[in-house]
Amino acid sequence: MKNPRRKGRARATCAAKANGRGDGPGLKTLLLFDIDGTLVLTGGAGGRAMTRAFEDLYGVSNAFGGVPFNGRTDAWILSQAAANHGVSPDALHAFKPLYLEYLAVELEKPGPRKGVMPGVRELLDSLSLRDDVFLALLTGNFEQGARIKLEHFDLWRYFPCGAFGDTVHDRNRLLPVALASVEGFGGLRADAADAVIIGDTPLDVGVALSGGARAVAVATGSHTTHELHTCGAHAVFEDFSDLDAVLAALQKSES
Repeated sequence: MKNPRRKGRARATCAAKANGRGDGPGLKTLLLFDIDGTLVLTGGAGGRAMTRAFEDLYGVSNAFGGVPFNGRTDAWILSQAAANHGVSPDALHAFKPLYLEYLAVELEKPGPRKGVMPGVRELLDSLSLRDDVFLALLTGNFEQGARIKLEHFDLWRYFPCGAFGDTVHDRNRLLPVALASVEGFGGLRADAADAVIIGDTPLDVGVALSGGARAVAVATGSHTTHELHTCGAHAVFEDFSDLDAVLAALQKSES
């Protein structure tokens, strides 16, 4: 069920923060959210859309078989499939528009575990009302793919900017892109030490650890809490249904 809050409220709140018009204390923490497995699961819509687009354009069925998706950027995933099947990089310009077209179609279909992850909507509602945090995205999705996915679940409105996987192959490079995006959006200058990366894979945790940020991990994707603890996350949750505990972990990150 979609949240009954009026559309656009969350983005207006973020914009007010970015322009220094919040009523509370100054910005303390930048919260950078992953999408797939963290905020939502699409029931395989992204993989199906990629497979359809690649087959239609390049005549290769199941082109992404054996290519890992979790935690990777879309640019990297596409480059791996292209290399595996002898498709020239010069021919890949046609892929994204067709993929995005198919993604919108595939999102309307049922799929396993499809939906907003437990506690996510309540968490974003709570955070969007605060003036001491700023919400943005750090995701391997193409930017327009991220928008299509999150708009489908009415979550895009919480995130005014972010870092995306359109051209970046190494996910660790997304943190400085996110910091620059936030600064460009509203003049907020944040350092990596001010950021918390929230994701569901060891690669999300790795971005934080390699870049000097903090990592909060959630086991709503394909990795267990044990795996996420082992890779060095500062806090790990089964899901975000315990709002008070998640907020406490994020507040600890601010200290």
